[in-house]
Amino acid sequence: MADIKLNSLLERFAQRDRLALARLITLVENRAAQVSAVMERIYAQTGHAYIIGITGAPGAGKSTLVNRLIAKYRAQGKLVAVLAIDPSSPFSGGAVLGDRVRMTDHYKDAGVYIRSLSTRGHHGGLSRAAREIVKLLDAFGHDIIILETVGVGQTELSVMDLADTTVVVTVPEAGDGVQVMKAGLNEIADLFVVNKADRDGADRIKAELELSVHLRSADGWRPPVLMTQAAADVGIEALVSQIERHRAYLSDHRDPARESERRAREFMEVLASEIEERTVRALRHGADGAQTVIAEVRHGNLNPYSAVRRIIEDRAMISELLSDEHNRIERE
Repeated sequence: MADIKLNSLLERFAQRDRLALARLITLVENRAAQVSAVMERIYAQTGHAYIIGITGAPGAGKSTLVNRLIAKYRAQGKLVAVLAIDPSSPFSGGAVLGDRVRMTDHYKDAGVYIRSLSTRGHHGGLSRAAREIVKLLDAFGHDIIILETVGVGQTELSVMDLADTTVVVTVPEAGDGVQVMKAGLNEIADLFVVNKADRDGADRIKAELELSVHLRSADGWRPPVLMTQAAADVGIEALVSQIERHRAYLSDHRDPARESERRAREFMEVLASEIEERTVRALRHGADGAQTVIAEVRHGNLNPYSAVRRIIEDRAMISELLSDEHNRIERE
């Protein structure tokens, strides 16, 4: 019965049913047992969307900037999706900022899909969930997918690995340029944006960033530093133009080794996550051998490292943990 419902959902998804898309994204967020099956089914339809990452310090005006970018791409007739990575509510586990209340201009536009992804208090599987949601948005037929992250931590850096073009947004506050460099964003930026450029200090921060770009290797792409005032729709056309310029550069300078490494990282991430999720489901449904080991750990009779070694060296126990039987129980 569960497989019949999933097939129906995927058929509706193929017909561009937005409710089906929303439900599949919810499956990914909840780490349902059907997720791997869904991704296998839709994977061949991915690889067409262009993915733009928007990151930087909180308060830099990223959501306003994204709002303006949506309008520009919609004016070009492109279908746009936004995935906003939000901090979790400590009470509900949901996304504190909901579905980005600052993007309400586009809610009635059928060519725009906006979704928030909560970190749910743990960062381990966030990059995988983001990757899978991006692939769903891609397979659904979106031309442009915008990833927006709230902070500048390691989680955001791993999410930005999904982007074709990464835009780092900063503001003219004292020391902000130094903070950008400390956060590691200098290495991942394809474009720098100094937003709220009407404020004092904008020229200084622009000069700092241009110096950091100048210190990079002369080979390859050199990130331009743009000045914008997103709230007033100033500088956005230039940003769109530079994103397109970077897209053309990537097209002319394809790096097979980088693409190969990205595919390998995706495989390893999926493999590690799948093993973890299958193990959790098996333990939830009472994998006998592992339950005995866990009981010894809980009573202090066995340390975690010896416990893990005991399980890994027991083929029958490993087979039980990774069995699809527990996935089937979850699906039902």
